[in-house]
Amino acid sequence: MTGGELTLGAVLARLEEREREITAQAETMREQVAQLTAQLDELRRAAEEVRITRKTLLGLPDPGPPAPPAPKLPDHPAYQQIMAVFTAADHPLRARQVRGHGPGGRAQQHQQRPPQAQAAGRPRDPDRDRARLVHPASAVADRRRHGLPARPARNEESGIRSHTAL
Repeated sequence: MTGGELTLGAVLARLEEREREITAQAETMREQVAQLTAQLDELRRAAEEVRITRKTLLGLPDPGPPAPPAPKLPDHPAYQQIMAVFTAADHPLRARQVRGHGPGGRAQQHQQRPPQAQAAGRPRDPDRDRARLVHPASAVADRRRHGLPARPARNEESGIRSHTAL
């Protein structure tokens, strides 16, 4: 036999070696397939959970619009005092009742208007109750009574009559 010829024992040895390599590669591939199968199963479970969550959320009633933010309340001490009065009260209060609980704990004096100004339907000034025609003679008498000249003074520069003495 020459060097290029293989003996039957050498060929069998190479075949056994090749078979071991293929078996090792097949085992490695089976392990990879098992890992990929486990990952695939995990992804399928996650997808199913997402589907269930979506279905549950679609079944819920629509929520109303979000509540508006609370208004910013003043930090002034007087506001805090007023709110304390309202909180302590066991019945609705009017502004007049709250006024008595102001700073210092005493009722604040409020200047009252004259009784005729408070009555409904009464004129503000009794002398000006309605528009009236003024006779020129009465106008002259009123002007004299108040110490004014009978005729308004004329401004020489503009030629305008004015009721004020210049």
